[in-house]
Amino acid sequence: MSEEKSLNFVEEIVENDLSSGKYDKIITRFPPEPNGFLHIGHASSICLNFGLTQKFNGYTNLRFDDTNPVTEDTIYVDAIKKDIAWLGFKWENELYASDYFDTLYEFAVKLIEKGFAYVDDLSAEEMANLKGTPTEIGKDSPFRNRSVAENLALFAQMKNGDFPDGSKTLRAKVDMAHVNMLMRDPILYRIKHAKHHRTGDKWCIYPMYDFAHGQSDAIEHVTHSVCTLEFIPHRDLYNWLIEKLGIYPSHQYEFARRNLNYTVTSKRKLLQLVNENFVNGWDDPRMPTISGLRRRGFTPSSIRNFCERIGIAKRDNLIEYSLLEFFIREDLNKTSWRRMAVLDPIKMVITNYPEGQEEMLHGENNPEVEGHDGERQIPFSNELWIERDDFMEEPPKKFFRLGPGLMSRLKNAYIVRCDDFVKDAAGNVTEIHCTYFPESKSGEDTSGLKVKGTMHWVSVKHAKTAEVRLYDRLFTSEEPDREEGDFKEYLNPESLTVLKNAYIEPDLANAQQQLEENPDRRYQFIRKGYFCLDADSTADHLIFNRTVTLKDTWAKEIGK
Repeated sequence: MSEEKSLNFVEEIVENDLSSGKYDKIITRFPPEPNGFLHIGHASSICLNFGLTQKFNGYTNLRFDDTNPVTEDTIYVDAIKKDIAWLGFKWENELYASDYFDTLYEFAVKLIEKGFAYVDDLSAEEMANLKGTPTEIGKDSPFRNRSVAENLALFAQMKNGDFPDGSKTLRAKVDMAHVNMLMRDPILYRIKHAKHHRTGDKWCIYPMYDFAHGQSDAIEHVTHSVCTLEFIPHRDLYNWLIEKLGIYPSHQYEFARRNLNYTVTSKRKLLQLVNENFVNGWDDPRMPTISGLRRRGFTPSSIRNFCERIGIAKRDNLIEYSLLEFFIREDLNKTSWRRMAVLDPIKMVITNYPEGQEEMLHGENNPEVEGHDGERQIPFSNELWIERDDFMEEPPKKFFRLGPGLMSRLKNAYIVRCDDFVKDAAGNVTEIHCTYFPESKSGEDTSGLKVKGTMHWVSVKHAKTAEVRLYDRLFTSEEPDREEGDFKEYLNPESLTVLKNAYIEPDLANAQQQLEENPDRRYQFIRKGYFCLDADSTADHLIFNRTVTLKDTWAKEIGK
């Protein structure tokens, strides 16, 4: 019997809460702010929150933390829903913090009435000057002791739009000597005369995250509010507000971020890359966004498996990008169809193969699948495209491809021997001449010839052209966030190589139809890597994106 997988620390908490009878059902939530696209870091949180309620008895809400109308948009809302559904998760309720604006306002009034909140006229700079330091207590605002009646009147005026942005805030009256700096009278509401993507112009005051979050959890009876470690200092206020308001006691738990090397996940920085055209939108295949990974050819299962493998812990950790690539290689090796594509072509002429003669050869779709997932027909003729680096004029020892006098096998076809080559006026090899051995046909070989190399190829007469985009890591630094200077200085200039006229075998001309028949259709271009059809493709202009190379090409680069 296989050993049962151990629980992570959050699962242990949930299991104990259920077994003790504290809850009969657990409720979690995934609360993104709709001010950008989700990235690989969000995928871990999604898998954790939805995974908990799949494993145990419960459900997960999708709640948009839409409390900042200046940066939020329905475009992001739609993208977030698409990403979560694509990852394979279903939410119980689609909710918004803005659903609770009326209730949150009533909560704020209740705090004022109980003497736990006040309207402050200080500017942000003046507040900061009075806040103190971790070793020095803060000083009370001169407006801290306003009467309940005055605070209620001023707060109502704030709501009615009587004051300009930044002129007043509502602050919690906690303790300006608190050891937790965030508890030194934090702001609960600020004035923003901005149109909200859902509530329009109804509101000109908006709750801060710390006020909206815990109260929204309580309204929804969220049992386990799972956040990342940077929210540990916020837990005191989370609990304080729930206690003072006397509402459902949701509880916050924290886990460590899993940062991916060679990338950034700050929404501000990702937005900068998009707005300044360093990438081609949020779904650029070089981006660490879920939409970017999807467009690059990653599968939902590869991302879920990656998130499960890295797990959750109580300490931040840097995860190797190569681990993410491992899981997509493992997935695509089992599912992708094998096809031939020549990315840097040079012509081969088989001099003893009758000119004008053609034959159809058989190629399996995937040798990893029982029954090979079907076959396709591959046309063969006397003129082929092969990769330029499969020929060397002066090959070194143990070069198992083509050079003068060397032999190699053509995939699914014959063994050929290089006899001669042609150069242009600049000295570049433009054509190689070979002899083929008719008795060496794959699957029927009676030639007795032994070769160590196998090359892919495409018949010149039957070849189709396509654009191929070779993607690599977006940054040259493992931790661009930690480097001195502007993080954009470490962008990888070779993160995208566009090959306009690659040659593909004719079956790939049907890639759009194949994708319609199977939305998960991916390809292994033999010896070149795993590829998918790009969303910008048309029937007349096919575009293939390289998802990942066949091997970890960066391991050698970083000395591993």
